[in-house]
Amino acid sequence: NTVFACIDCHSDKDYTKFGLSVVEGTKGKGGGLFGTKMGLPGDYYAKNLTPYHLGNWTDGEIFRAITTGVDKEGNALFPIMPYTNYRRVDPEDIYDIIAYLRTLEPIENDVPESSSDFPMNFIINTIPGEPDFTERPDPSDKIAYGKYLVTAASCADCHTPMEQGNPIEGMQFAGGMEFELELGGVVTSANITPDINTGIGSWTEEAFIARFKSFQDTSNVINKNAVKPGDFNTEMPWRFYSNMSEEELSAIYAFLKT
Repeated sequence: NTVFACIDCHSDKDYTKFGLSVVEGTKGKGGGLFGTKMGLPGDYYAKNLTPYHLGNWTDGEIFRAITTGVDKEGNALFPIMPYTNYRRVDPEDIYDIIAYLRTLEPIENDVPESSSDFPMNFIINTIPGEPDFTERPDPSDKIAYGKYLVTAASCADCHTPMEQGNPIEGMQFAGGMEFELELGGVVTSANITPDINTGIGSWTEEAFIARFKSFQDTSNVINKNAVKPGDFNTEMPWRFYSNMSEEELSAIYAFLKT
């Protein structure tokens, strides 16, 4: 939950809280819709990750879904679930995730089937692929370790602008992706490249780490956690990422500065 942040997309969120805290009793229940209103080529529902749904899945079937994008029934998953990133991480981290999912409280929630519009209903079957696993780098190699963590956390997925559903070439991490907020308004992802004027080029490592860590103490969060319709909020899962270690955040900073 600190790097992969699976629970962020697979739980109900409290949109009246800054940073969208998970609603108590919904951890892993799934059901969130990522659909045509977001500009996606279909309606895709976050799966129930609790043992209510995954109880009859083998570890191998879960592993295949996470790393190749093919579910228990052999159906291709839409890559809003970032398996194209997860297939490039260390298998040991995936095994740990599976073990964690087995510990979740079962929540009875039957999630609707996802559906793709034409022509994505054909294209989607070409997206899954074989894993290209890497070994988790030694943390002493800060840039390599940071790159690994950025891949695992799928940072580029939200921090890269899109055009006709595809990332704009040469604009990775430049920000600009828009998110419509549940209570009204639009928020745009930040530029996290080293650009001095619009990115994090002027940020010190200490400021970067402090930005994340400020969300650990929810009593200090903007507006004392109260968000009214039309108020500013964020889709960034700060509450999960704030629990990364300072060593991890330092490595991410080092990589982003490259």
